[in-house]
Amino acid sequence: MLVVDKVSKQFKDKKQIVKAVDYLSLTIPEGHVVGLIGENGAGKTTLLRMLCTLIAPDEGKITLDGNDIYTHKEQVRKRMGVLFGSETGLYSRLTARENLEYFGSLYGMTSHEIKNQIEMLAKRFGMRKYLDRKVEGFSKGMMQKVAIARTLIHNPDIVLFDEPTTGLDITSSNIFREFILQFKKEGKTIIFSTHIMDEIAQLCDDVIMMHKGQMVYEGGLEELYEQENSRDLNYLFTSKIVRGDLYV
Repeated sequence: MLVVDKVSKQFKDKKQIVKAVDYLSLTIPEGHVVGLIGENGAGKTTLLRMLCTLIAPDEGKITLDGNDIYTHKEQVRKRMGVLFGSETGLYSRLTARENLEYFGSLYGMTSHEIKNQIEMLAKRFGMRKYLDRKVEGFSKGMMQKVAIARTLIHNPDIVLFDEPTTGLDITSSNIFREFILQFKKEGKTIIFSTHIMDEIAQLCDDVIMMHKGQMVYEGGLEELYEQENSRDLNYLFTSKIVRGDLYV
């Protein structure tokens, strides 16, 4: 279980101080698929970066199974797979296979484990035709597929995605969604941000709504629908912002 307790993070933008995350508290149960909704600048990416220990909060605490994640960074990172938007993390002069082999080795996987995992991911994402081509020159969609495969190479317990279907065609997006549902069956914890409300509605157990670094809603989708007497997530999010439904 991931617990975020009264966490804040601010950045200096020119001469201004911007509070990206403002006194945020939430709980992400093990094995849940959680959707993260908010406008650009709402603090979604900052929250995800703190969850995976890339940046530390200015205030507050984040724990995983009761342990402070910043005290146990290496153990936490081995349990997580992370993909941030267009930051693929891939080396353009290596082939797709070589990239996956490299990242697999960083996680201490054996050659046999890496080979089997690459074969499975290549098959599922339809990457076999270009698995042994250099990444430079790949289309955005091809690059995104390899980046997602890189995120999953070590079979993590917890996966964080920042707008993961950006650049993917319809078939690849559907394959990604199938992966999410499969992970859910396996008891993995998935947290992903998206502007595509249908993805939230189809895939998620819970939703986190953010606005200007603060919480608008945290909880189960069905509870939200029942509470607001609507299943239109676009309407519900906008309505909560207009009403000023912030958790403070």
